[in-house]
Amino acid sequence: MTHSPDHPPERAHPAAPPVRRPGGRTSRIRTQVIDAVRAELGEHGYEGLTMEGVAARAGVHRATVYRRWQDVGGLIADVLDAAGEDDWQPPDTGSLRGDLTALNDEIQESLTVQPSIAEALMAASFRSEQAAHAQQQLWEDRYARCEALVERAVERGELPPHTDARGLLIASTAPLYHQLVLLRTAPDPQLPGYAAATAALAAAAGAFTRIAPDPES
Repeated sequence: MTHSPDHPPERAHPAAPPVRRPGGRTSRIRTQVIDAVRAELGEHGYEGLTMEGVAARAGVHRATVYRRWQDVGGLIADVLDAAGEDDWQPPDTGSLRGDLTALNDEIQESLTVQPSIAEALMAASFRSEQAAHAQQQLWEDRYARCEALVERAVERGELPPHTDARGLLIASTAPLYHQLVLLRTAPDPQLPGYAAATAALAAAAGAFTRIAPDPES
């Protein structure tokens, strides 16, 4: 970890203890509320999400919801935080093209299922600073996990060394978000595979290869 040059550390400090998620009743309440937020988003969208509605659906006193989450932005942020605590891993089909296609299939399903919680959460991130930060953290988490997909392809010899994992992943998945979220077009069952194949071919040709710096330059 780096330190600001304006505030260098004067002495070493003991490492902070690991963050522990609450257990028992507190954990149960959190689960109930998160489930309620997702259900309310699915039925009413972000515009119809209220603290009172979430409290009623969760069977939790609204004072508890206000005390812990403060506002709707806090609720959305915690839903996104919870998504980052799951055990999801990128597909492993044995080939880069297969992995990217399977990943795109998951994305397309999440954006087209009705109600689309993923789309509602993205919309909320444009209305709440808390939700925007949590959404960004979730994206960073997902990109980090998906780096394994690219690393496997390099090890199999499908990709050149130093392939930029994030650049490849963005190129493969972006067409789905462009078509389904921006253009609002009907889902195309061929698009996940087509976008994956295009990105995989470009990556194999070196389109996403990072140029290692010359140590003598």
